[in-house]
Amino acid sequence: MTRAPRRKTSDPTAAGGAGGVPAAVSWGLFAAWAANDIEEILTMAPWSRAAVPRLRARFPRVPDRVWSRMEVTQPHVNTAIGLMALLMAAAAADGARTRGRSAFFRTALTGFGLHGLVHMAQAAAYRGYTPGVATSPTIVIPYSIWALTHLRRAGLQPASPVLCLALFPVATGAVHTLARRLTKSGVVMG
Repeated sequence: MTRAPRRKTSDPTAAGGAGGVPAAVSWGLFAAWAANDIEEILTMAPWSRAAVPRLRARFPRVPDRVWSRMEVTQPHVNTAIGLMALLMAAAAADGARTRGRSAFFRTALTGFGLHGLVHMAQAAAYRGYTPGVATSPTIVIPYSIWALTHLRRAGLQPASPVLCLALFPVATGAVHTLARRLTKSGVVMG
């Protein structure tokens, strides 16, 4: 039996097409995420305890249930960040496997860069430090610009910023909801 010759494709995003990004770009997503989330592990729980009373006084019409969800414990933070680590590691691995062609990787990468801008906007709105803002301009945004430049040079388009901004609260909400359930049920102790 003879095999038909493989057709060449000019679409660099097609599976098996030429090009792609180095694995360092993909694994860099997980490394940059880890640096940002180390900052969050160290600061989120104590920051939330101090910030909630300040915000409650500033915005008295916000319902108490919002403030009670905003104040998080260290076990909750550790669990939520651990769950997000699984998602980011999977995105980085998929990016490395596909040399950046994976829509999952490109969505996580674009969303990660935008999340750095969200951290900076939160700090501006809060008028002070918020968890994640120190590593946003120093690691998150520079890495994201570097990685997206590599994507574009390889002929790969980043994910839609609108899609990423829509998915950001979904992913964040999901890990925090699951973390809350796991810590309340005693599955995760701390």
